[in-house]
Amino acid sequence: MRIVFMGTPDFAVGSLEQLIKADFNVVGVVTAPDRPAGRGRKVQESAVKQFATQHNLKVLQPTNLKDEAFLEELKSLDANLQVVVAFRMLPKAVWQMPEHGTFNLHASLLPQYRGAAPINWAIINGETETGVTTFFIDEKIDTGSIVLQETEKIRPDDSAGSLHDRLMELGARLVVETCKQIQAGTVTRQPQDESMELKPAPKIHKDTCRIDWKASINDIYNHIRGLSPYPGAWTQLMNDEKPEQMKIFRTEIEKAEHNYNVGKLVAEKKSLKVAVKDGFISLLELQLPGKRRMQVNEVLNGLNLENEAYLR
Repeated sequence: MRIVFMGTPDFAVGSLEQLIKADFNVVGVVTAPDRPAGRGRKVQESAVKQFATQHNLKVLQPTNLKDEAFLEELKSLDANLQVVVAFRMLPKAVWQMPEHGTFNLHASLLPQYRGAAPINWAIINGETETGVTTFFIDEKIDTGSIVLQETEKIRPDDSAGSLHDRLMELGARLVVETCKQIQAGTVTRQPQDESMELKPAPKIHKDTCRIDWKASINDIYNHIRGLSPYPGAWTQLMNDEKPEQMKIFRTEIEKAEHNYNVGKLVAEKKSLKVAVKDGFISLLELQLPGKRRMQVNEVLNGLNLENEAYLR
């Protein structure tokens, strides 16, 4: 087969790497245009482009997937299969181009958690398992016929980052197996079951990341780990009535009765915890404005907390 691979972030690199190792003929890679990023606004290449360049693969970086010049260049690669991992929504002219169609790897057990952020939302919602799915792309987002699925347990201490890494490896193996089945002519297509109640996985916005300290202790814990390390759950630190935005990346739960107001910060020698309605959230890793991500004991060394300090 002649394969065109489409993807942008680190998650996609795992699949591209395994396709190369399995000796599949990747004739081109489509990824996002180079963009300025970070504080210095330096132009950065996508993780997929960096990997593709290192392996001497042809790279296309269209700004418009419907552009005639791009479509002609894509067609000239003469691919008979396209593989998509963590990329944009494709126009019909692109996904229906190859003889064997275009399949996508999605980091959930479809039809659950269709959308841009399935790993985050599965943890935020307190799920105990998720997985990966390969499916053939159709007109709608994440709705096409399923080829293969693999389940992965969500551990009680998983963050979005740790789960991402395991699903990247699991998904890469599923992509290779899907390609093998398509090549052998043994691939099957299973329509998605629309009869169940579906949970979406929409894009994460800044408002989504704000911590609600009035929620249950488990919901707060899941919210924080489901957004760690990126984009990061945040709150406002009220210390001497001066609000500062604080990001929180890692916590522990301490269920206990207390008489503190919700959001009250309780500082001890080497610990810092937040009073919530059914106990305390112990803060383990956090980040203050203009600072790096730090362990809580490092933060306490340089932070002068007022008696009435709280999070809101």
